[in-house]
Amino acid sequence: MSTDPSTVTAQVKPVVIPTYPPLEPDPNPMFFESRNIQGSKGNIYPRPYIDRLSGEKVEREYTAIYLENEYLQMMLLPELGGRIFAGLDKTNGYDFFYRHKVIKPALIGLYGPWISGGVEFNWPQHHRPSTFDPTYFNIESHPDGSKTVWMSEHEPLTRTKGMVGICLAPGKAYVETKVRLYNRTPFPQTFLWWANAGVKINDRYQVIFPPDVHYAVYHVKNPVTSYPIAKGPFTYGLDYGEGTDVSYWANSPQASSFFAAPSRYEFFGGYDHERGAGVVHLADAGISPGKKFFTWGNGGFGHQWQRNLRDASSDPAEDTGEYLELMAGVYTDNQPDFSWIMPYETRTFSQFWYPIQNIGGIKNANLRAALNLEVTGDQAAVGVDPVEVIENARITLTAGARQVLLDESIDLTPGKPYLAHAALPRGVAETDLLLRVQDAGGAEVIRYQ
Repeated sequence: MSTDPSTVTAQVKPVVIPTYPPLEPDPNPMFFESRNIQGSKGNIYPRPYIDRLSGEKVEREYTAIYLENEYLQMMLLPELGGRIFAGLDKTNGYDFFYRHKVIKPALIGLYGPWISGGVEFNWPQHHRPSTFDPTYFNIESHPDGSKTVWMSEHEPLTRTKGMVGICLAPGKAYVETKVRLYNRTPFPQTFLWWANAGVKINDRYQVIFPPDVHYAVYHVKNPVTSYPIAKGPFTYGLDYGEGTDVSYWANSPQASSFFAAPSRYEFFGGYDHERGAGVVHLADAGISPGKKFFTWGNGGFGHQWQRNLRDASSDPAEDTGEYLELMAGVYTDNQPDFSWIMPYETRTFSQFWYPIQNIGGIKNANLRAALNLEVTGDQAAVGVDPVEVIENARITLTAGARQVLLDESIDLTPGKPYLAHAALPRGVAETDLLLRVQDAGGAEVIRYQ
């Protein structure tokens, strides 16, 4: 194996994970034509429904694929629907996706068993019907040194083909998920695609929608509430009163989903203010407009469901804690909202994820950097977290056309965010500020105003 730190490696290894296995389905299953699940038609023929889970934990060996570059390590489990099981930021040891120590399903899926955590690729329905079925996998090497692990299946309900390729490139602190959907039948088929990322939470975890998102909606876009400060009634009799910051999941006592209003920005994500780390999702907003988070809620019902999906322990070293779901939808911004794929048609698109650290949140992000700008009183806090090495980058903060509040040149490297403070002159408002990052040639890397 090469010792070059910029080399991307892909290794197939057995891994033993404690598992509560689903039990065999009824040998004479019944199929309900009028079944409903996740707001959609719940027919499952010809697959039986599994309605029994073992209460006894066993040691189960899985085939894991470790995909790694100098910044990130991804652990993939093709046997569980072809999912990302874990994503590690090697620069600070942060699991930017929720990482389980156990496979503990609950009866949430279309066929029954479903697990939380990692990244689940939901199609052609939500949640992924075949989330417990094995996928084929293949490792592909590219001329630029990147590697893609393809995980593929023939979906059992519609017989369409779905492939997701998890790709790491040398020198990049992001993971690309390449998707190929193919209708191999002579009939039009419906489908949806939502990437569902679990993230570990605490009371200071904040979900961040883009700054132009001023309202959020529930499923089927009803009801509607202002965002991030929700007011009045929302779902299930929940009333946020005169104003509650629902970007912090801990302020919602009941389970709920929040779908972002349409945005011109291509990112959303989450940030753990206690840990000083988070995750960004990025995709073409014209193809992937869906930005959503789901929380079980900060109440008895939610905490019980969290325990249903993990081995809770009083020992912090053993307990993986609670999670919420960040979901990114393609061809739709709500659920259930299906698209058509025509006979023999192929759909292709990519979605990207990457970790961030220490910048306090996100105001804009692209495939080169994420940045934040926070104004408190007469001080502006600036944070820039690069996704690649940008030598001799120039960072400027200006007010209006003439006032330069910050102007610094620095080499930017993933894992070493740039942080600075600038004093604001009297009369300067937050809306007057422009934060820019330029490369050594003067080309703009990213901006926020």
